[in-house]
Amino acid sequence: MSRGVDLWVCPNGPLLVRGDIGVRTEDGEVHRTERPVSAVCRCGKSASLPWCDGTHQVIRFRDEGDSA
Repeated sequence: MSRGVDLWVCPNGPLLVRGDIGVRTEDGEVHRTERPVSAVCRCGKSASLPWCDGTHQVIRFRDEGDSA
């Protein structure tokens, strides 16, 4: 039986994912994690893609449509 996956979008930050997941990159490589909660980069600038390393804060990443 597979476990469910929960997903949260952090405003101006990463996607937080709870569950055993695999993230497939553009080149087809699958990065797996079994951590309780994983942060997936949305800004595209992380040094540890596909995982978030906090770079979004340094570059002041903003969600599209976010007026804040």
